[in-house]
Amino acid sequence: MTLRRLCPGDLAAFQAYRHDPEVGRWQGWQPQTDAQALAFLAEMATCPLFAPGQWTQLAIADDLTDQLIGDLGIHISDDATEAEFGFTLARAAQGRGLASAAVREALQRVFAETPVQRIHAQTDARNTACLRLLQRLGAAHVARIEAEFRGEPCIEHRYELARRGG
Repeated sequence: MTLRRLCPGDLAAFQAYRHDPEVGRWQGWQPQTDAQALAFLAEMATCPLFAPGQWTQLAIADDLTDQLIGDLGIHISDDATEAEFGFTLARAAQGRGLASAAVREALQRVFAETPVQRIHAQTDARNTACLRLLQRLGAAHVARIEAEFRGEPCIEHRYELARRGG
């Protein structure tokens, strides 16, 4: 697995997994038209990485073929002290430790390249694969939140990781 910039050449793979209802089940995004997705990929190809107040979406690519297999988003707070992350992985790439490796690498980059002190993720309690990943990363469970997702009440769990030594 390699983290790299998204690019317009990723359109077919991006659309394939972003239009898979099972992959998108717990995601906050909705599938886009090809034109919308292409504009998004072009924007992410050139936007500043880890800019305060902005989302950065990185490609998760197969390290042998460079084929897009997922993406990972990181939002840096306006004051650059905190960040939030989320990730999506194509169904065929799931269950092989690739999401864990991608998230671990992305978090290391955020801590190395920004003043961020704490990174968090929040997910639906029913998203057990994500919960297990957050626990494997050593994230601390800090909150149980009553929420609404796609018009239904749900419980979300927030996990945090702090900068080491900070």
